[in-house]
Amino acid sequence: MKTKNFLAAGIAGGIVDFLLGWLFYGILFKDSFDQPEENSQAMLFIFLGCLTFGLFLAYIFGQWAQISTASTGAKAGAIIGLFMGLYFNFFHIAMHAEATYQVAALDVAISVVMTAIVGAVVGFVNGKMG
Repeated sequence: MKTKNFLAAGIAGGIVDFLLGWLFYGILFKDSFDQPEENSQAMLFIFLGCLTFGLFLAYIFGQWAQISTASTGAKAGAIIGLFMGLYFNFFHIAMHAEATYQVAALDVAISVVMTAIVGAVVGFVNGKMG
């Protein structure tokens, strides 16, 4: 794996993940999800989490799966998003009395769509830098 590809794809994926999170959770479905406190530290950690996720996908796609197209990245991203969304929401339902099945299902669907798009970006960048 080339470090340059890993970093470029991971950073691009992280930025796209951050922007999609803002769109889905901060605008489109704002009323369905708790919003973070309005402070720069919260936004910094949200951004760092998104960047970490972009790097995670870039590592998987570059090191293990050799994914270098947007379409293959989108497919792999959707599957990863499904499993990660289910994983997180099963635990969330188990640990939070206020959790609902409807919000969990919505979050899983959003995770699939977002991770498919982030996966497409990571795959595309991997292919262009190859």
